Amino acid sequence: MEEFAALIDALVYTRSRNEKLRLIAEYLQNTGDPDRGWAMGALTDGLDFKAVKSSTIRNLLKERIDPVLWSLSRDFVGDTAETASLLWPDPLGDVAPPPSVSEAVEALEGMTRASVMNELPKLLDRLDPPGRYALFKLATGGMRVGVSSRLAKVAFAQAFDVSVDEVEEYWHALEPPFADLFAWAADGADPPDTANMPLFKPFMLAHPLEETVVDLAEYAAEWKWDGIRVQLVHVAGETRVYSRSGDDISATFPEMVDALDIPAVLDGELLVRGVHQGGEEGGAASFNALQQRLGRKTVSKKMLTESPAFVRLYDVLSLGGEDLRGLPWHQRRERLEDLLPRLPDSHFDLSQLVEARDFDHLAQIREGARDDAIEGLMLKRRDSLYVPGRKTGLWYKWKRDPLLIDCVLMYAQRGSGKRSSFYSDYTFGCWDGDPDEGADLLPVGKAYSGFTDEELKKLDRHVRQKTINRFGPVRETDKSLVFEVAFDSVHESKRHKSGLAMRFPRIHRIRWDKPVHEADRIEALRQLIRD
Repeated sequence: MEEFAALIDALVYTRSRNEKLRLIAEYLQNTGDPDRGWAMGALTDGLDFKAVKSSTIRNLLKERIDPVLWSLSRDFVGDTAETASLLWPDPLGDVAPPPSVSEAVEALEGMTRASVMNELPKLLDRLDPPGRYALFKLATGGMRVGVSSRLAKVAFAQAFDVSVDEVEEYWHALEPPFADLFAWAADGADPPDTANMPLFKPFMLAHPLEETVVDLAEYAAEWKWDGIRVQLVHVAGETRVYSRSGDDISATFPEMVDALDIPAVLDGELLVRGVHQGGEEGGAASFNALQQRLGRKTVSKKMLTESPAFVRLYDVLSLGGEDLRGLPWHQRRERLEDLLPRLPDSHFDLSQLVEARDFDHLAQIREGARDDAIEGLMLKRRDSLYVPGRKTGLWYKWKRDPLLIDCVLMYAQRGSGKRSSFYSDYTFGCWDGDPDEGADLLPVGKAYSGFTDEELKKLDRHVRQKTINRFGPVRETDKSLVFEVAFDSVHESKRHKSGLAMRFPRIHRIRWDKPVHEADRIEALRQLIRD
């Protein structure tokens, strides 16, 4: 556990991507099985210990130290795991040596909600503060050490000089501690046998277009839809639905599992249909409608009726057992078009190509698109193979320019991880009427991105100096700072006092110069709802 704790500590304080890769690779090379496999599971969010939650940690600490001291310390530090690891009292008498990662995992797996309050302290007493911090991160699944699942897999590939694409191919067939994966990569054993398993295949991704201008003779254009990217896999009589990150979301969208009975791997955008009054189904609804179904383990009949899912197809990776990823895009497109009549039109349709005279004409079409489910355009090189990850020059995403509105900072909260010492999560609002006539501010969104490190320091200083009230970890500030907020769309929402919800809000500019009474009103935001 000490080596794992040292790794976590180093990752927290390391910003360099290459250094993170080196640290993980070195740990994997120097650590034995199954500890390194459990560590990989933790770094890729592959572990889930149902008995241990953040509330468990809070309750344990409040039993051992003054609750007020705990609350003040947690508010100051900004991170539950770090605060708890530092405040945990030293054990009385002798304790056993620190557990290995495997021993800790075995103990955590054996805990229940009834036993965790007695069993977890026994592990914590055997560890020093860095070890306790690592154990809390391991137990709750909230690593937040600046390592994505993809980066951990790249580090694995570098550690054993294997292809990261092959690692991705095998990854989803295995579970922590990944004994077969390490046997193949580290010890030269045969690759894991995944031939007859409905496994996730790594997605091909796109680069932002930015200033690039492409030749439409070489690139095809199609709409970029505002749903969730999914992969449907039917192998050996079994169908699964995977998210962009490779998570199995079949239980959330059971109608799509039943809809595919042809051996195939399909790439597309999962959307829900808008349902008109009278029960008639329409086209794709906004992301706000889809969001009602995301993350649900069980789906009611009412939800299946009111928000039926379908997939707008982009690509076909495999058909009838034949791997098509080595074919150029235009040939895969032909195969997909031929396949479409064999699929139920209630659950599948095709993402249509966008025809334009030239690039300037395409730009006009992009800006004129008003469909609520359209994010922008995709540009795909006609001869591109389907390759995992982002490969330069093959696919581009050209999103619509964001919508902008001026809002007033209302509340701030500390961030997590390396931002735990800064107030970096901001809630902002618009005026519900004329501010000169006493109108109130209503919250319309929350953002924690879009500013530089130097701007963050200045914002943190502003929050500390302008605090007028505190609600636990949240500070209310005086109404003196305007944010220009960028967002993709806005929808009606019964969950928010303003009646509105933004899609992907982020700080576009900090308007230190703008008087708050010149910020926008709720009505201006409401007018940006697309019909």
